[in-house]
Amino acid sequence: MGKLISVASAAVLAAALLAAAEPSEHVHAFDVQHSKMTVSVGKQGLFAFVSDTHEIGAPLASGSFDDATRTVELAVDATKMQVLDPKAPSSQREKVQANMLGPDVLDVKVFPAIAFHSTKIDERDATHWTVTGNLTLHGQTHPIVVQVTKLDATHFSGSATVRQSTFGITPLKIAGGTIKVKDDVALAFEIALAH
Repeated sequence: MGKLISVASAAVLAAALLAAAEPSEHVHAFDVQHSKMTVSVGKQGLFAFVSDTHEIGAPLASGSFDDATRTVELAVDATKMQVLDPKAPSSQREKVQANMLGPDVLDVKVFPAIAFHSTKIDERDATHWTVTGNLTLHGQTHPIVVQVTKLDATHFSGSATVRQSTFGITPLKIAGGTIKVKDDVALAFEIALAH
């Protein structure tokens, strides 16, 4: 009898593990290969007019939308963020890249992951949502608000503003402080769901 119970228990446990391993029908994974996120970093100060806004690619590591719990999960590998700035010479891009990943800004050796977890989704209408959630960046977690537009059944776009100083990042100053990186940076994204 004891062996029978043990076998039954093992079977139940195996079934539970298999069920957990299978993706749920109500969880829609992001197609990270066909999704993209960009960060726009502006400048201010006396000579800001001579300095371009930086465009940074932030490739998604993973993401999903859960119909049942109405939650969004998103992760970015900060070590893979890339300064795009197509008009800038490669030497300038390399310098900006080093500053961005280094200890004065993202400090990716200490904080390699960026993550977002939604806490509330408000539908303004059938194609426009306001998504509130917690962003973990630079080792700190704070709420942000994301505006999302549903383009079709599997494609979404959106935007948000992130204040660097809220997450313990001091905006860089260059040229003796005559040019300063703006504290607020703009995020824009295009999300494709996996089929």
